[in-house]
Amino acid sequence: MITEHDRVQGAFIRESSEYGEPIGPEELTAAKWKAIVSNDSKFDGRFFYAVRTTGIFCRPSCKSKPPKRGNICIFRHAEQALSAGFRPCKRCKPTGQRLPDEDWISVVTAYIDRYYMQPLNLETLADVSHGSMYHLHRTFKKLTGITPMAYIQQKRIEHAKELLKHSTASIAEVGRLAGLSNLSYFITLFKKVTGHTPASYRQLTKQNREESTNGESS
Repeated sequence: MITEHDRVQGAFIRESSEYGEPIGPEELTAAKWKAIVSNDSKFDGRFFYAVRTTGIFCRPSCKSKPPKRGNICIFRHAEQALSAGFRPCKRCKPTGQRLPDEDWISVVTAYIDRYYMQPLNLETLADVSHGSMYHLHRTFKKLTGITPMAYIQQKRIEHAKELLKHSTASIAEVGRLAGLSNLSYFITLFKKVTGHTPASYRQLTKQNREESTNGESS
């Protein structure tokens, strides 16, 4: 699937080629990878690394947890990473400026929107967004009105509702596909949010469709 980052990055590469600028991203060499995992400040200013899964870019010396090697792309200048659609890390401030809270939470929200079906918790979100769990929890709630975990569960329940409406998957499979593999917890949470069990919700939506169809045909 082509993501927004892929589209922006492709446009950036084409534009760089036209104006004779160094084409990014550059090669991730063994030396650069070693600098990233060892947080080597000697490489600061020589290159920046961006993480495709989070949309964030950093200095080599960033103290955040190193990402998977396959998710990294390298840029010679911070401006190149910005032009390719990446946002500066809140922790290491690769542009020398603090990332506004609104932009930071946008990064977190986009990550949740993409990966809510996978196991996620506050610690994981803090790691991928390069911030502390306490500050993330507080800032996310301040700007969105709900906590990060509540937002994750909201996305999962909405996905489950769509699956119950439009698929024949079992209740357990629906929960698993929505990121709630514990069947008992899925049923409890679904009923708490919607007022119905997954089975009764599926039956109710089926009846509503049938009544609507019958009404249109009469």
